Amino acid sequence: MRSVYIETYGCQMNVADSELVASILRQAGYRIIPTPEEAEVILLNTCAVREHAEERVIGRASQLSGLRAHTPKLTLGILGCMAQHLAETLPQRAPFVDLVMGPDSYRRLPQLLAETAEETLLDLRLDREEDYQGIDPIRRQGVNAWVTIMRGCDRFCTFCIVPFVRGRERSVPAGEILRQVRVLTAEGYREVTLLGQTVNSYRDGQVDFAGLLRAVGQVDGLKRLRFTSPHPADFTPQLIDALAEIPQVCPGLHLPLQSGSDAQLERMRRGYTAAQYRALVAELRQRLPGLALTTDIIAGFCGESEEDFQQTLDLVGEIRFDSAFMFKYSPREGTFAHKKLEDDVPEATKTQRLERVIALQEGISWEINQQLVGQTVEVLVEGPSKRQNGQTRTFYGRSPQGKTVVFSQEVVANALVQVHIERASSHTLFGELAEP
Repeated sequence: MRSVYIETYGCQMNVADSELVASILRQAGYRIIPTPEEAEVILLNTCAVREHAEERVIGRASQLSGLRAHTPKLTLGILGCMAQHLAETLPQRAPFVDLVMGPDSYRRLPQLLAETAEETLLDLRLDREEDYQGIDPIRRQGVNAWVTIMRGCDRFCTFCIVPFVRGRERSVPAGEILRQVRVLTAEGYREVTLLGQTVNSYRDGQVDFAGLLRAVGQVDGLKRLRFTSPHPADFTPQLIDALAEIPQVCPGLHLPLQSGSDAQLERMRRGYTAAQYRALVAELRQRLPGLALTTDIIAGFCGESEEDFQQTLDLVGEIRFDSAFMFKYSPREGTFAHKKLEDDVPEATKTQRLERVIALQEGISWEINQQLVGQTVEVLVEGPSKRQNGQTRTFYGRSPQGKTVVFSQEVVANALVQVHIERASSHTLFGELAEP
């Protein structure tokens, strides 16, 4: 039984893929271990969305290759989106890597690990049929389980590399998704998050995403149902009805905006206008009381003028997101923007704009969270907090809106408790267990 250590970078899709890889390898007789020092196989599951992540992974792989000093037959592999994106250059940039595999090749991983070669082994074929049906991932310890319901993307936003590294869109059969959710609830999971690159474009025959949500919501034992990330252009009246009517659906939604400028949204090929986004938010808030909204913002995309950026600031100030992931644009080789659009916003301007939108959003997040002080919220407990408050051991969980809540009383993981909020920062709520 060769020992395997898996290290994950990037989004929830990568976390779910690492759980999938662990299952495939365990079925093939490998032993999954939590640290790299004693591993005979080390796999880095990677992200290609941002250039900095690539440099970080290559540096980490170089560092881990040093473990060959006491494990000479160590196999070092790079998996996932970055492997797919850098197929031609990775063996030269990281000659110490033995194996490079794309996200559609994981079923063949045991076979490649059994091979030996003097040069890097590559398996980067994209497969429009591969959905890993029938493989139950080995879940990380926690209270939430990720369930991948679709792979790939057909949107081809001009800044995005995902369709090129994860392939075209395909949906996992609804029956397989329901089987996985039933297994998870039987194992004690109370919360499930459905994953897809544009999750609300899911379709299996006559079953669309609204229908899938309704079916999953009927699984016995499921208390909370989340999904990420939906695309603003793929919301239907039927989906909004489902969100409003299924009690397990959590009132927390990640709704990527990217820009508040119609000119920029068109350059990005997002498929909606600022007015359409604004109208969707208004309808969602009207139908889903207490909804928390998070988003993505890109500062300094190709051609962005000061007026374009001001429109983004204005829309962020108007909509008032609970939080946001905010980035300055960096071109990704292989995308339409890299090939056809000029990266003409100076780096200093990108940085300054990013700082401005972060400052605005941090203030909004703080104000929204202050409104929760004095209220009592339901919390699904996840365990001890990583950051301890002096000598006091603290615990944490998440509210239905997805907000992190920290409290001092010890409670077992996976319990649902009521917490009275006493103070708040921009990112965290702090309180104590409410009296029964």
